[in-house]
Amino acid sequence: MRDSDRTLAGTGRLGAPCPLAAGFLLTLAAGLALALTTTTAAAQGRYDPRQAFDLNFLSGPGTVYRSGSGAPGPRYWQNEADYRIRVTLDPSAKTLSGTDEITYTNHSPDTLRVLWLQLDQNLYRKGSRGWITAALQNPRYITPGFDGGYDIRSVEVREGPDSAWHAADHLITDTRMQILLPRALAGGGGVVHVRVVYSYPIPPYRQRTGWYDTKNGPVFAIAQWYPRMAVYDDVVGWNTLPYLGRGQFYLDYGDVDYRVTVPWSYLVVGSGGLENASDVLTSGQLHRLAEAARSDSTVMIRSPAEVGDAGSRPKRSGTLTWHFRMRGTRDVAWATSPAFVWDAARISLPAGKTALAESAYPAEVAGADAWGSSTQFVKHTIETDSKMWFPYPWPVAVNVAAAAGGMEYPGIVFCSWRSAGRSLWSVTTHEMGHSWFPMIVGSDERQYGFMDEGFNSFIDIYSTRAYEGGRYAPYSAAEDSMPLLAEYMKRTGQPDPILTYADDVQRSYVGFNNYVKPAAALYLLREDVLGPERFDEAFRAYIRRWAYRHPTPKDFFRTMNDVAGEDLDWFWKEWFYETWTLDQAVTGVKYVDGDPSKGAIITLQNEDRIVMPATVRVREASGRDSTVDLPVEIWKQGATFSFRYDSGSPLDSVIVDPGHRLPDMDRGNNVWTRPAGNERR
Repeated sequence: MRDSDRTLAGTGRLGAPCPLAAGFLLTLAAGLALALTTTTAAAQGRYDPRQAFDLNFLSGPGTVYRSGSGAPGPRYWQNEADYRIRVTLDPSAKTLSGTDEITYTNHSPDTLRVLWLQLDQNLYRKGSRGWITAALQNPRYITPGFDGGYDIRSVEVREGPDSAWHAADHLITDTRMQILLPRALAGGGGVVHVRVVYSYPIPPYRQRTGWYDTKNGPVFAIAQWYPRMAVYDDVVGWNTLPYLGRGQFYLDYGDVDYRVTVPWSYLVVGSGGLENASDVLTSGQLHRLAEAARSDSTVMIRSPAEVGDAGSRPKRSGTLTWHFRMRGTRDVAWATSPAFVWDAARISLPAGKTALAESAYPAEVAGADAWGSSTQFVKHTIETDSKMWFPYPWPVAVNVAAAAGGMEYPGIVFCSWRSAGRSLWSVTTHEMGHSWFPMIVGSDERQYGFMDEGFNSFIDIYSTRAYEGGRYAPYSAAEDSMPLLAEYMKRTGQPDPILTYADDVQRSYVGFNNYVKPAAALYLLREDVLGPERFDEAFRAYIRRWAYRHPTPKDFFRTMNDVAGEDLDWFWKEWFYETWTLDQAVTGVKYVDGDPSKGAIITLQNEDRIVMPATVRVREASGRDSTVDLPVEIWKQGATFSFRYDSGSPLDSVIVDPGHRLPDMDRGNNVWTRPAGNERR
């Protein structure tokens, strides 16, 4: 068999052009006949090129805030929320109490007369909207039998750092609190300070936050643990969708300074840098931590043998206050336990920078095939994604063995303490991958779950391929089995498009809709439409443009179009806005003048609504194999496309999508084979 030939046939045309002597009326008549034929054919089938190549899709103009190119506009603005938090954990009562002081800067052009805060712990209050909607159908995000929520003891505001605090009128509705400002907050840089004194009972662990027991004491994984500002943006103003559990978070950026007071025997790991290590660690632990910062191998900061040993703590009674600070973040979280084993290793970042990978877990899961591998998983993920997409910006990346299946926060993630081997790798690389989406690129998770879960699932494909030569690959069916993807699309009927609010997606369909399908779409776009070089440059540009900002789906789509230099509106519409499917077919082969040596006319059909470029493999009786790549524009005129193939002998077979690269719904029509005994058909 001869080496394959690959040709680009998209620029060819069949037949000769109409001679000018035919005249204007003849040309017009031919054009009308072609248009009528195309329209009729499209109307008879599922495919309509006017729907696929929709002239009005993304046709709205850009603004001074968001450019038509997908970049932030010249007057793009974003408000800022800085926090100073002081809390105390009571492990016996399972409560957290403290003070949350917020400095809020209004960079918008608008005058604000109220502020909105998010009170996510109120999800756990019996009778909350999330509790009611989840109690029977989806109790994953609540704790049946537990009645929690914030106890807001006081709310105060002041205008300047030296002015007096004044009690503020406020109204709590479910998971939101509205503060009525005594004086309107001016746009263009006006600043107001808010102080909230609060407490809440910590729920037994369900999905995102809580506590669980180990043989050496409880583990507390603490998140959504302080009243946080809602986002006021140029798209809808105040974003006040309630927290129902599934739809996650949308938060402004700022600096967070927080102090956590816990019993002396507890270790604490958290988002950001530890500011007072010498106060809360032993001299030996300080030495090991410094060693880890220089080591590519994992260094034990507190070993399993030291768990429960009073000598592993700098004092033996009372409490210790751990002080952390994180800059340029949308959130912080932390975890604490007397049972923690703690290890760390250096992360090597671009431009010679470094960070620290850390893991904290109970001794019973400390084996090398379990959580003893966690820090290396963290290190590899952060290094790979930093090199491939955008440098990791924070000083630490911490993996905590919690009771969650997996949950992400800036600089820290909670993964199942029962995970090991492949499952621990998969959850770790996924949750750490969230450092880019949505922690660096701050999309609205409550509305657009795919912009963090789907984008992250996509980059997880490549971090998994890169780990130890693909030891745990494949990460996703998107790269391994497009026929499996097609089968799932067929079986489920795709009840929701990707662009569905996170809380509105059908429960059984969430994993596919928010994770698998968008990851598969981006994988196809990179590998089969744009190619890695063009895709990667556009994807990196999106991250750079919107790092620490708030993009919408259209900002992403327009950026990819702009930087790739390609009109991809057809792709965004069919994959993200619709529930269409794909079915490419080979419907006929004829020879020019009935002679194979003069060439073959191969006809393809788009039997369904999704359009994609077509790859066709042709095998001749002579043994010659050729591959023809056809661009997506072949479908602009209708559902049928014919092209001339320069054959030298009869064709044995013609296959569209020979590598099974596409989620084709019916592979039975992908192949044409020469009828037996017919050399010239």
